[in-house]
Amino acid sequence: MVNVNLGAPYEAIIKKIIEKEYAGNQTEVIRQALLAYERQLEEEEVRLLNKAIESEMQKIDSGEMKTMPWEKFKNKHKLK
Repeated sequence: MVNVNLGAPYEAIIKKIIEKEYAGNQTEVIRQALLAYERQLEEEEVRLLNKAIESEMQKIDSGEMKTMPWEKFKNKHKLK
């Protein structure tokens, strides 16, 4: 069990959420908030990954970065 003192501003937010019937109790509010935060972090990770991929693809398209077939790479670096 976790016992957390959030302070008055956050407790007021929790109370408002419960009064609006978005959640039944404080625990439910906190669980929903944690799940929402987790989703937000995952979405940010995907956004950053897509941005990195786009950057690398632009380098390939411009000729700044070269590619080679996997088989050639494997043979060059003696991979199995």
